[in-house]
Amino acid sequence: MQESIWKCQFIEDISKVPATAWDACMASTNPFTHHAFLLALELSGSVGGDSGWRPYHLLLYRHQQLVAVMPLYQKSDSWGEYVFDWAWADAYQRYGVAYYPKLVAAIPFTPISGKRLGIHPQAAAYATEIYQQVNHIIAQQLSQFSSWHGLFLAPVSCEQWQGAGGLKLLRREGCQFHWFNRNYSDFSDFLAALTSRKRKSILKERAKVQHLHYHWFDGAAVSAELWQRFYYCYQMTYLKRAGHGGYLSGDFFVKLGRLLAENVRLLLVCRDNELPEQAVAAALYLTDDRQQVLYGRYWGTLQDVDGLHFEACYYQGIDYAIRHGFSCFNAGAQGEHKLIRGFEPVITLSLHAIADEAFCQAIERFCEQERQHNQQYFSAMQAALPFKQQVAD
Repeated sequence: MQESIWKCQFIEDISKVPATAWDACMASTNPFTHHAFLLALELSGSVGGDSGWRPYHLLLYRHQQLVAVMPLYQKSDSWGEYVFDWAWADAYQRYGVAYYPKLVAAIPFTPISGKRLGIHPQAAAYATEIYQQVNHIIAQQLSQFSSWHGLFLAPVSCEQWQGAGGLKLLRREGCQFHWFNRNYSDFSDFLAALTSRKRKSILKERAKVQHLHYHWFDGAAVSAELWQRFYYCYQMTYLKRAGHGGYLSGDFFVKLGRLLAENVRLLLVCRDNELPEQAVAAALYLTDDRQQVLYGRYWGTLQDVDGLHFEACYYQGIDYAIRHGFSCFNAGAQGEHKLIRGFEPVITLSLHAIADEAFCQAIERFCEQERQHNQQYFSAMQAALPFKQQVAD
C-alpha cells in the first residue's frame, strides 16, 4: 500500500465516524447498511461485549479523504450470520487449528443482500483501486484471523471483489425467496395470477385468521408501549423455539424506531376490543429509502394460532406492498414454504478468504459442490412456481 496515497483505519465504535460520512460512502437506499442501523445495534449492546460480534469497521482514505467504508466484525462464533460455516469450524477443531476469531463483513442478524464495501460516489473513478487496496488489507489481516467472509453481497460488488485480484476468494451461493409485485391492483389480483389450487389454499389459510385485526404503524407513531408489546411477543416466540430471548435487545428496537423512523413499519395483531398495546402478535418490517423494497424482519406471538405466522409475516406484507406500490417484498431467510405462497427463488452470494492453504483447498471443493447442488435446487424451485404461467426471470 502506498502510504502517501492510501490509509486504512479500523474502528470499534461506529459513532467515531459521522453518520453523514458513512452514509455518503455507502450511497445506498438499503436501510441495513445505514449508519443508524449499525449504531442502534452497538448502542443497545446487541453487538459488542459477549455477543460474538466485535465491531472492527474498516475506513479507507485516499489523500486523507474518506473514500470507502466496510461494516466489519471480529467473530468468536458463527451465530447470527445465516451463511452457515459450522462444518468448517468443526473441521478446524478436529485438526487442532483455531477457526475463531474470524473476520466477517456483514450486517449482524440480517440476511439481506446489499453493499458491504461502500465507495463514495466522488471516488467512483478509483473503484478498482479501492477494491485492490481492500483485498490487500484483508490479506494482511489474515495473519491474525483464520478467514474473512463477505456475506450477502450485491452481485455487482461480488464481481468487483473477485476481479480485483490479490486475494483468493471462494464464492458461495444460497437461495432465498422474494415476492415481486407485477403491477397487481390488490391482493385478489395477485391471487388471480396463481393456479386455482394454490389460490384456494391461500384463501383457506387466510380465512383461519380473519377474526383478528391488523394494525399498521409507521415508525414515528410507535410509542414506547407498542415497542414493549412487540418485544414481549418477540421474546416469547424466541424463548419457545430457541430457548433464549432473542439476539436483539428491547433497546435496539426502540433506538431503531427513533433513528430510522421513516423506514420502520410495525404490524400489531389484536383480537376483538383489544388495543394495540394488548396485541397477541406483532411483526416488524422495514422499507428502503425509495419505498421500493419492503423487508420483513422480526415477529412474535403470544398464542399459537393456525395460520397466523403466514398471515402476519407474508400475506400482510404482500398486501401492504401492493397497496403502497412496493416492487419487491423480501421476507428474509428460509423458505420453501414461501414458494407456494407466491415467493420466487433468488440466488444469494458470499465470498470467503481462507488463510490456511490446505483448508482453503478443501473448502473450495465444498463450495464447488454446494454451488452445483444450489443450481439444481434453484432450477427445481423455479419449475415449482405456483403461477398459471411461468414468470420472467
